[in-house]
Formats: sequence, structure tokens, C-alpha cells
Amino acid sequence: MKLQKYTLQHLLLITGMLFCFACTEEKPKEIKAETAKVQKNPFRFYKDIEVRPGLNFEIVSWGKGVDSIGGYQILMSDSVRNNYRSAAVDRKGIVIDAWNMDLDNDGNPELYIQLLSKKTVSDLNVFECTRGDFNKISFPPLSTSQKKGYTGNDNFFIKNGDLFRSFPVKDNADSTKTITRTYQYKLSGNSFSTSEVK
Repeated sequence: MKLQKYTLQHLLLITGMLFCFACTEEKPKEIKAETAKVQKNPFRFYKDIEVRPGLNFEIVSWGKGVDSIGGYQILMSDSVRNNYRSAAVDRKGIVIDAWNMDLDNDGNPELYIQLLSKKTVSDLNVFECTRGDFNKISFPPLSTSQKKGYTGNDNFFIKNGDLFRSFPVKDNADSTKTITRTYQYKLSGNSFSTSEVK
């Protein structure tokens, strides 16, 4: 009888404990939906230029703060020759376009990077890729006579494989008129020559 009394007490104690544990079940945690942070593109300019199958150049511009100060990088991927190179360049201006040409017809591609150095003034940085190295070629600035009446708004364009630059200038005879001046650029021996197109 005593054994039965203790067994009954133990059974009631175990049942009570199980009941207590069952009542202390945690509530399911609320799942908060996290808003994904939209990150701005760190590259202000990006362009992939395919010169021929297997040979690509990527131009990437970056910089924090003032738009016109920063740098850009030229990345070369020559998967045929298993050759990968890069060149980093400081910039003063905003990269607005990039293209390739072989203006001197020597078989080595040149990369032309157009920068907007002031609100309306454009300039070119030119690099020739020779045997996997980048050689900078100085692009000539406008001479004093070419700058007469110059107001910016340069337009670089390619016509029949030649490089041209046109821009409006104020007419000396009539200041209310503007005329367009156009120059053709030729490249020989890594130096440019300029002639006005009439």
C-alpha cells in the first residue's frame, strides 16, 4: 500500500512537471523583413570595348566626392594569348566616352578616352596598346589661333576611319553668329598633326 502511494505521488509529480514544461513553450519569433540597402554604382563610367574576338578593353571610372576628380582604369583581357594587363590613370574631368581606333594603321589599337574637363570643354586621353603595354600618346591642345572664339561644346567624331573635332566659334564679323570649325587629326609615329577642314 505504501509503495502504491509513493508510485502514485511520483506519477502525479512527473505529470505536473510535464504540464509545467508544456506551458512554458516559447512564442515563435517575429521575422522582420529587412529592407535591402540599394548601393550606388561605385563606377561613374564603364564601357567594354571588343577590338577583336578574345581581345577586350574595359574602361572603368571611379571617384568619390567631386565628379571631376578621381581616376580611371583600363583593363585589357587578351584571352587568346592569356595576357591580362591594366593601367590606372588619374583624371581631372568626367569620362563621357571611350572608343578604339588604329589611326596610324600600325596594327596596334589605340584607346581614346573622352573627358569633360569643364562644363563644356572636352579633351582626349589616348593610349596605344603595344605588346601588352599601354603607351600614352599626347593629344594636342588647341593652339592660340584655334581657340579664337572658342566656346567649348566639342564634338569628336570618326568619319571614314579618320578622327575629327568640331566646335562652334563666335564669328569675328558678327558676334551674334556662330560658325562651326572642324579639325582633322592624323597620327604618325605616336604624334598627332592637325589640319582645319574648310
